[in-house]
Amino acid sequence: MFTIKKFDELTLDEFYEIAKSRYEVFACEQHIFEVNDFDDDDRVSYHVFMKSDNRVCAYLRIIPQEFSHYKYTALGRVLVLKDFRRKGLAEKMVNASVKFINDELGEKHASLSAQSYIAGLYKKCGFNAVSDEYLEAGIPHIEMEI
Repeated sequence: MFTIKKFDELTLDEFYEIAKSRYEVFACEQHIFEVNDFDDDDRVSYHVFMKSDNRVCAYLRIIPQEFSHYKYTALGRVLVLKDFRRKGLAEKMVNASVKFINDELGEKHASLSAQSYIAGLYKKCGFNAVSDEYLEAGIPHIEMEI
């Protein structure tokens, strides 16, 4: 269901579709412009995605612990395109990513910075809040760990 690839394993078309989906959600929908979406973390990350009709409809990246800005390996840039929401894809993708972190990376923990309104999703996946609410890119967030 979900493809997981290192940056250098992505095809040009896959990265283009990932970039398009990230722009659609984070820039067009959420109006996040003060943070550069294309940071160097992409180069060291695992990219988890699902395609439908050649579009990346669900995506997140896994930043290994040695490159993470958090205590543990981090999940970030989590998105599901509008037409694919409310179908359980985000929960399945987060769970698949945690399984990958456990099984393939051999780690028991993960971190993320959740937009506060969606923290319940991550709680269902086993994450717990470890910070007070804070603003990131002008949007309320909370740091969570599993």
